[in-house]
Amino acid sequence: MEFVQIKSIHDPLFAKLHTLMQEVFPPEEVLEFALWEEPLQDPTIRVFLAVHEDEIVGVTEYRYNKELQVAMTDFTIITKEGLGVGPFLAKKREEDLMNLAIEHDLDLIGMFAEIYDPYRAKDHDFGGIKVMDPFVRREVLSHLGYQRLDFSYVHPAWTNEGEAVMELDLCFLPFKEEITSLKASFVRDFITTYYSVLSNKPQAWHDMVDNLDEMDDIQLRAL
Repeated sequence: MEFVQIKSIHDPLFAKLHTLMQEVFPPEEVLEFALWEEPLQDPTIRVFLAVHEDEIVGVTEYRYNKELQVAMTDFTIITKEGLGVGPFLAKKREEDLMNLAIEHDLDLIGMFAEIYDPYRAKDHDFGGIKVMDPFVRREVLSHLGYQRLDFSYVHPAWTNEGEAVMELDLCFLPFKEEITSLKASFVRDFITTYYSVLSNKPQAWHDMVDNLDEMDDIQLRAL
């Protein structure tokens, strides 16, 4: 299995990747094809494929923020069972992140991730891929060490149509054992930076950010 980085929308594999994302994720979770051109040229945004016998069997995208000393798992897709794609992607992603941390003098405190709450997101079958089931994905993140940030999270849809997605939790994987909570101001700064590319965010998202301004610490809870 190969770990292949995608750096351009002109890479023939990107067209396959974008089609795959449209098949797996709900529409509000998929950025338009052309809008990927700039993110893929950003060295802090890393998109990798697991390629087995010329077929895309897995995808992972993550990014890092040097100013905040934090990373974010954007998404992971696994399309084939029985090949160990999940562990392969997790291991390779961690290796890449740790190499970047050394290269750019990062003292990373942890990694964010969004995850669907399966009790609220009952209508998403993720292309019928069993390993992408929200219950399975949530348990996998839990086993990896992610914890839920205890506040009402609002996700602005990537369609940039101003839709609020209420079925996700924002989670965090601490890289330092002593971390049991995060400053609300830190979470706010990360969220506002992360979604700065979207010009049309729902009012519910702005309300969430305002609420974070009124909070002190946000506890980490078990998934």
